[in-house]
Amino acid sequence: MRIAITGAATGIGAETVKLFKTAGHEIFAFDIVKSDLADHWIEVDLADLPSIDAAVSELGGKFDVLINNAGLPPRSNNQVKLLAVNVLGLMQMTRSMCPKLAPGARIVNTASRAGLMWRENLDEVKALMSLTKVCEVENFVASRGIDPTRAYNLSKEAVIVYTKGLTRHLLDLDIRVNSVSPAPVATGILDEFMAALGDRAAAALSLPGRAASAEEVAKVIAFLASEDSSWVKGHDILVDGGVSAMVSAKELGFERGET
Repeated sequence: MRIAITGAATGIGAETVKLFKTAGHEIFAFDIVKSDLADHWIEVDLADLPSIDAAVSELGGKFDVLINNAGLPPRSNNQVKLLAVNVLGLMQMTRSMCPKLAPGARIVNTASRAGLMWRENLDEVKALMSLTKVCEVENFVASRGIDPTRAYNLSKEAVIVYTKGLTRHLLDLDIRVNSVSPAPVATGILDEFMAALGDRAAAALSLPGRAASAEEVAKVIAFLASEDSSWVKGHDILVDGGVSAMVSAKELGFERGET
């Protein structure tokens, strides 16, 4: 397979590249940071939307898989760039790559359990997704008082909504799209996430007793990118060690140990 992946140099992206390389696939990595494992590195800043089109235009041939994995964590005063990369860049990468995807191709978007409140915030999500320029994101953030933590949650809500919203259109093009939503993952930026997301992230980590490994998430991405998942279409797959199930069980009145 020929695979295009963003955010390939570290964390979940790097582990995903390892899996695909072990299986003998050809990897095209789109990232600011070079991926040493990928066959081809295309330097691109996903906050610079025209640069995405320019980078993709240089590609020849058809691709079997697009993995939109790049994303920024919440950091001090980075809400504009975070939303630009995590949402506008992801959408632009998808639009640019679609004409280069072969019939039967698969798209996998990396979302997060932090995006599970998308239904409750749908109006704000749609307003964000309607933006087309980074300068519009600046106005959006200022007018709504969005801080970095809300920006991160909102960005992942948007990834889930975008995935579901694209499903029918892409199926008409013979392309499948799904997303994955990890809970905390043991990567180099885990501490930043925990500090920024606070009690919610701490609770999500305490229930299973540990964070996921990047490899555990990468294996789910690889499954969705394979033909083995041919009838999985338009879904957001939680990769959370049972966190959501345990939260639901508590809400439903089931206690630990009941069968």
